[in-house]
Formats: sequence, C-alpha cells, structure tokens
Amino acid sequence: MTNPGPAPDLTPGVPTPSTTGATTDPTPDARRHGALGALADRKKKRIDALAEAGTISSEEGVSLWQSAWRRLRRDPVFLIGAVIVLLFVLVAILAPWLAPHDPRARDLIGQVTPATPIPEPQPGYPLGGDNAGRDMLSRLIVGSRQTLIVGVLATLGGLAGGLVLGTLAGGISGWVDTIVMRIVDVMLSIPSLLMAFSIAALFARPSQWTVILAIAIIQIPIFARLLRGSMMAQRHSDHVLAARALGVRRPAIVFRHMLPNSLGPVIVQGTLVLAVSIIDAAALSFLGLGNPDDSIPEWGQMLGKAQTFFNTYPHIAVYPALCIIVVALGFTLMGESLREALDPKSRR
Repeated sequence: MTNPGPAPDLTPGVPTPSTTGATTDPTPDARRHGALGALADRKKKRIDALAEAGTISSEEGVSLWQSAWRRLRRDPVFLIGAVIVLLFVLVAILAPWLAPHDPRARDLIGQVTPATPIPEPQPGYPLGGDNAGRDMLSRLIVGSRQTLIVGVLATLGGLAGGLVLGTLAGGISGWVDTIVMRIVDVMLSIPSLLMAFSIAALFARPSQWTVILAIAIIQIPIFARLLRGSMMAQRHSDHVLAARALGVRRPAIVFRHMLPNSLGPVIVQGTLVLAVSIIDAAALSFLGLGNPDDSIPEWGQMLGKAQTFFNTYPHIAVYPALCIIVVALGFTLMGESLREALDPKSRR
C-alpha cells in the first residue's frame, strides 16, 4: 500500500496547502495578533527607556554656575572675549611699568613744527607722537587705566542704585513698586546718551568724576527693571511659597530667598553695561565733558584732540578708536556668552 502522507490540518482559521497553493496569506486574526505583539514590544521598550531615564545617577549634581562654566570653556566666542578683557585689565594694571616713556614727557617736541605738527613713527616711538611731542604708545597704555576706572566705577554705581530700587519694587510691591517703576519708565524714555550729556553739563567744572556720576545714573533704571522682573518671577517659586507657609518674615524672604536667586541676570547685564559705559565715557570725553587735563591720558579725550589733525594725520585718531572698539567688543562677547550659558531657554 502507498503511504497516504500526513493528514491535513483541519484547525479552523488555518488554511490548507490545497486551498492556498504555493504561498500562504495570513488571516485577519493572525495579522491582528502580530500587530498586537509588535505594539507590546514597542511599549515595553518605551517603559524600559523611561525606567532608565528615571534612575538616580551616581554622579553629583552641579549648580547653574558650574554648568554654565562647563559650556563657556567650550565656547570660542567667550574665550575670545575673555582673552581681550584679560589683556585689557593686565595692561591697565601694569600700565606704569609697560609704558616705554613718560606719557607726560614731551620727548618729541623738537620735531613739532607748523609744517609737521605730528611726529612720525620712529625707532623708540613706534606709533609716533601727538601735537605736544608726547609718545602715543605710552599714552594709549596709560589711558587704558583711566578707561577701566571710569567704566568699572560707573557700572558699580549704576548696579548699586539699581539694586536698591529693584529690591524695593520687587520685594515690597504695592504702591512702592508703582512709584519706583514709574520713575524708571521716565528715565528709560529719555535716550541714555542724551541724559548723560545733560547730567555732565550741569556741573560747572567737568572732571572724571562727573563722567562717572553721569554714566552711573543712566545705568540705574536698567539694573532696577531687570532685578525687579527677576524678583517678581521668584515670588511664585516653590522655596518662597514654602517660606511663607512656614511663617518666615518678609525681609528674610526678600534678602535670603528672593534676592540671591535673582542676581544672576543682573551680573550678566553688568558685563554688557560695562562695554556701554566705556563707550559713553569716551563719548563724553570726546565732546569735552570729561577731564580737561590732557596730562592724564584717556582714550576718548585723545580721540577728541585728534580731530584737529584727522585730515592729514588720521592715525592719531585711529589708535584710540580701535582700542575703544576692541575693548567694548571683548566685554560684549563675554556678556552675550554668559547670558546664553545661564539662560535655560537658549541652551541647545
């Protein structure tokens, strides 16, 4: 007898070879079971990924400033700005020792004639001299100290005034906030450089301190408004609400919880304001509202004195102008990089 072969599978839903031919098409139930299995696998993988993400890392957490520093070390924009600022500060501090000549000595006065009022560059005097026979390079180096002093003191003065007004507005709120903010709005509505000119012109005798005072006043509303906004955002944070629930007094909440956590944007703004302060100080000195004593060199003052000879000797105006531009650029690059590193919204 011949072997009849295996009996056909008569299970319901499973097609027999005699009815399907060479290829077998899955039934709707089989396709449904396969899709459900794949969906279950994907869901399991997602749950496993969430579980791994939710595990506590053994590494210690880092603060906001530490995280920002890690980003800044790899940021070429910040590094360029930091190098410029560091060189500027070092030159300003070491100016008396770096200057090759006395910036007040008229060593080249013998070369000053009606035909050639500006001494040309020569050995020992690589940038030449000014119309009084003084070494240009030495005056630029020593002038960096005056520029740094004016910029830093003006920024610190504006920061101090802004901290007082911003703390009053953001910490007390109510009618105090309304009055302070209306004063700030009025000050911000006036162009800052025009306000600085007006304040400096009020003094009968212009000096370096009048420039510092004028620039500090125009920076106060910037810091005040920024600090007030940061403190208003801190008012509804969890740690402030918890302190209120525990019965902590308002002064303690303001000075121990709100103010320290609101200073980050203000500090970043200070680096940007420092660049603006240097430019504004140079503008006031350029217009004759700064220190009238030209024996103490300052870049804005040197730029103003050079306008008389700009058509024939433009280099004596180019040198101080380049110094102002490069230093302001350095502080701006640092400030923008700090702002991006500390702002979570700008992190990539």
